[in-house]
Amino acid sequence: MGFGAMALGSVLGDSGAATARASGAIHTLGARAPHFPAKAKRVIHIFMNGGPSHVDTFDPKPALTRYHGKSLPMDHLSTERKTGAGFGSPFAFRKYGQSGMEVSELFSKTAESADDICLIRSMQADVPNHEPSLMLMNCGDARQVRPSMGSWLTYGLGSENENMPGFIAMCPGGYPIQESQNWQSAFLPGVFQGTYIDTKHRDLEKLIENIRNLSVSSKAQRQQLDLLQQLNADYQKRRSGDAQLEARVQSFELAYRMQMDAADAFDVSKESPATRAMYGEGAQARQLLIARRLVERGVRFVQVWHGAGQPWDSHDDIETNHRRLAGECDQAIGALLKDLKQRGLLEETLVIWGGEFGRTPTVELPTPGSNEGKVNGRDHNHYGFCHWLAGGGVRGGYVHGATDEFGFKAVEKPVHVHDLHATILHLLGFDHEKLTYRYAGRDFRLTDVHGNVVKEILA
Repeated sequence: MGFGAMALGSVLGDSGAATARASGAIHTLGARAPHFPAKAKRVIHIFMNGGPSHVDTFDPKPALTRYHGKSLPMDHLSTERKTGAGFGSPFAFRKYGQSGMEVSELFSKTAESADDICLIRSMQADVPNHEPSLMLMNCGDARQVRPSMGSWLTYGLGSENENMPGFIAMCPGGYPIQESQNWQSAFLPGVFQGTYIDTKHRDLEKLIENIRNLSVSSKAQRQQLDLLQQLNADYQKRRSGDAQLEARVQSFELAYRMQMDAADAFDVSKESPATRAMYGEGAQARQLLIARRLVERGVRFVQVWHGAGQPWDSHDDIETNHRRLAGECDQAIGALLKDLKQRGLLEETLVIWGGEFGRTPTVELPTPGSNEGKVNGRDHNHYGFCHWLAGGGVRGGYVHGATDEFGFKAVEKPVHVHDLHATILHLLGFDHEKLTYRYAGRDFRLTDVHGNVVKEILA
């Protein structure tokens, strides 16, 4: 029935493709049409894992500066650890662009594209802990095993280049917290899972392990895979619907096809000296330039993590840590936005920036074994924080929502993570309530039973 549905899909087009997906056909990365026409066709998700402080980056709070070192005239909200007095930002803010968007000195290069940025200052998550907040932001559920946002998008749209993965996750130096769960396909077919790349490396053989077979020729590899396909096809006849076998077969085929295209996509030396200089030096510059090269080649979803673990988790020394971290990526993010726009790619590429939550406007009190003896950091804050989007049909130069005068909680036009996901899917042409997959007797979706499209941020 699966192969029959695939054949029917090739005859009927988009409606047939939907039938194939519903009937249990073998899933491929072939491009598919969304529910309705949309400007955004691909995504670059820049993930500041660890939780950057919104009041030090994109949400200025003059009142917080006035209350620096003093008790805030409001009840302290419950966070992961105890906090004390108000902690004014050590960074200067100024206005950028015709929109006059206020941005910290930490992201001055990014802010040069303020008129292309839609800044959400009223984001909300559920809890002040990394693991569930990462799962919520990436997979739409804080506790259960669910497919990641990148997996849902590649399931819905497929890929424009079947010689490359549809979903690539880049993180220099190792995995973030929760590791590969952040880009899992879960119960979706394995072909939609993210492919992890350690962008600490420059050598292609280390970037993508075993990308080349140094023992046999390409022709001999093809013969081996053809034989393997025959054996697997015979095996699968007796075990219909084996998702793990399907995923393994497709991974072999994709690895074979990637050998030429991947070598080209990850080789930034092919860029002009002027372009490389625009992005700057270091792993952040390299991986953001690679991100542009990947979306140019039809990769549907590219996630760019800052580094292993949770680098933005500044429970102490926030001035030193945030200045260093922003210094590693600000120039490259600013260059990416300008580069995409110059090449005519920004209109069809949705760029997303943010972390799993923000940080408290109050100072974190010392904890034995953690920030002992230091009173210069901020705790986790899920009540209110910032995300921004650019390109892909969003309203540039627009600030949506607000936190209270100190930045503790979203008080105007709050946007929950579920709402953000619904809006991202809408920008890519999907009704979030209809992009579903039947599993265990239920139709699942990225937004579960939640989410509203934030229409004010649409261009």
